[in-house]
Amino acid sequence: MTRNAASVVLAFVAILVPLSIAQTTNNATGTFHKLQALAGEWEGKDDSGNAVKTKFELVAGNTAVLETLTMAGMEEMLTLYSIDGDGIALVHYCPTNNQPHMRAIPAAGDVKELAFSFQGATNLPDPSIGHQHKLVLEFTGADQIVERWTWRKSGKDTEMVHYFTRRKSAKR
Repeated sequence: MTRNAASVVLAFVAILVPLSIAQTTNNATGTFHKLQALAGEWEGKDDSGNAVKTKFELVAGNTAVLETLTMAGMEEMLTLYSIDGDGIALVHYCPTNNQPHMRAIPAAGDVKELAFSFQGATNLPDPSIGHQHKLVLEFTGADQIVERWTWRKSGKDTEMVHYFTRRKSAKR
């Protein structure tokens, strides 16, 4: 009888574990679809009132989303988003010539915010050198998003906030 009970428990676990893994993957996949839906051109202002623009493109057979961010007085920056197991990973290509890697684990349900945490960087010999350290991406409406970038230098954080609205296509 004990052997039968153990077999039942093992069978139950064998069914539940893959289901929980599939659900986690579905959270990442569903959230990545929200990122893919950002495809297009966006414009807005930063928290100082300066003009900002960004563009989201589907690349690599729709397995990645490329963001091109342009801010007043700065060279453009690129951010590449992709699914990474149970999360979404990003690599940010910055004019400072370092490439921060960040990762977010989406919650279940309709995600309203993705918080990307620093995981490391290439070409960053010392963490006190200025680099993007965090991104919080807020889905505030069908055609509105907010990006909250955290710049870290010498252990001090500075937040830069960008408020974007999807640019409407010109009708022909």
